[in-house]
Amino acid sequence: MKILVLSFLTCISSCLSTFAESKLNVLFITLDDMNRDSVGVYGSKVQGTTPNIDKLAGEGLRFEHGHVSIAICMPTRAVWMTGRYPHNSGALGFTKIKPGVPTLPETLLENGFMTGILGKTEHVVPSRKNAFEYRRDRSEMANGRSEELYGKFAAEFLAQVKRDNKPFFLMVNAHDPHRPFDNRKPADQRKLTEEPSEGTSDDKKNKRKRTDYPAPSRIYQPNEIVIPGFLPDLPAIREEIAQYYSSVSRADDVVGRVLVELEKAGFTQNTLVMLKSDHGIPVPFAKTNVWRHSTLTPWIVRWPGTVKAGTHETEHLVAGVDFAPTILEALGIAPMKGMDGRSFLPVLKGKKQNDREFVYTHINTIASGRSYAMRSLQGKRYGFIWNGWSDGETTFRNESMSGLTWKAMAKAAESDPKLAARTKHYLYRSPFEFYDYEKDPDALNNLMSAKSQQERIAQYRGKLKELMQKTKDHETQNYLQAIKKHSK
Repeated sequence: MKILVLSFLTCISSCLSTFAESKLNVLFITLDDMNRDSVGVYGSKVQGTTPNIDKLAGEGLRFEHGHVSIAICMPTRAVWMTGRYPHNSGALGFTKIKPGVPTLPETLLENGFMTGILGKTEHVVPSRKNAFEYRRDRSEMANGRSEELYGKFAAEFLAQVKRDNKPFFLMVNAHDPHRPFDNRKPADQRKLTEEPSEGTSDDKKNKRKRTDYPAPSRIYQPNEIVIPGFLPDLPAIREEIAQYYSSVSRADDVVGRVLVELEKAGFTQNTLVMLKSDHGIPVPFAKTNVWRHSTLTPWIVRWPGTVKAGTHETEHLVAGVDFAPTILEALGIAPMKGMDGRSFLPVLKGKKQNDREFVYTHINTIASGRSYAMRSLQGKRYGFIWNGWSDGETTFRNESMSGLTWKAMAKAAESDPKLAARTKHYLYRSPFEFYDYEKDPDALNNLMSAKSQQERIAQYRGKLKELMQKTKDHETQNYLQAIKKHSK
């Protein structure tokens, strides 16, 4: 009898374990401020930038037209976590999601998932302290720049998942290639934080300063990199972009290590992996704006048995607002109330999905607290922009102007009329912009006055109006007034 009971209990334990292992898990990897064209599989002109991300893409699907809905760190994550546009979640800038708005991690918790987060804890639903059961802040991972520590904590989380016998949602947020960029010192010349001596108090431990971050697997020299086409090629810019690419390499190191830990833990086959950058590179004309290179980021999905390996999806446009609906449908969980986005699960399964010709992107309040209302409608080829703040007097300023690049541009503009016009445009803009990104990928030629584009501009202008009205965008009236003013 005892033998039968033991056999029965063993069977139950084994069946429960098999059940847990068969349930779908989600690993969401985000990169901080990584431009899409920095990624090898997306056509990087710099050699060897992202071998681990490229391998992941080869094992799954990569979107050609994958955008974020808002090109700023914290509000873009609020969009991911709610499936709502900023004006419907309350997170217009570095602000909290409204109390009554449901979030993805909390919904997954309610449905029996174990939730975990590594890095960017201050930017992902910071007002919902219990949304993630397991959390490790960037301060615990060399300011979010240690491959080893990301690996250590990913392994720790996955071990806990096994003990608790639950499906999981793990969000891994690399802090590279966000500023501060890598200092490009050789690994043996870096001075890292010393190990605390015995008896060191926690207070002192937390106050210790790190002079250098861990070295990336590849350190780029200024002569190895290619300057983005929307920037001039100046020595100081070349230095900063080399620092950026070294940071890109370190972000890729983190991705590779986390995927290794996933495989070691035995979860590769039943885990949906999504990888995305939160927006473009933090230099002028990219981050905190609505040009195509501001919001068009790498978006890769690996899902063994469902997503065909090596797929390059070129037909459908998807946006950050669609992330949460897709994850919930993939997991068989009912949609959260009030979502603006919609699931692209059919696309992942190789099917055609209607009404994916455009994405609707935003800027509202930036990190400094200043408001710069911008809206854009992006298609595969064309993009229409409304700069609600542009009045000929107000000047634009954001964090992307704090590095070497803007200073070099401003200095060179003193003796270069063409560059002076370019910097003036960045500072003041014009109320409306329209670009043919196929012919002009760097948005250098505003076509608003081109006679050949007036019919198309009217179409984009009308579609943006429709989306703003449909989603109850608080800037709708200002947009309509701007159209009326500038059509006279």
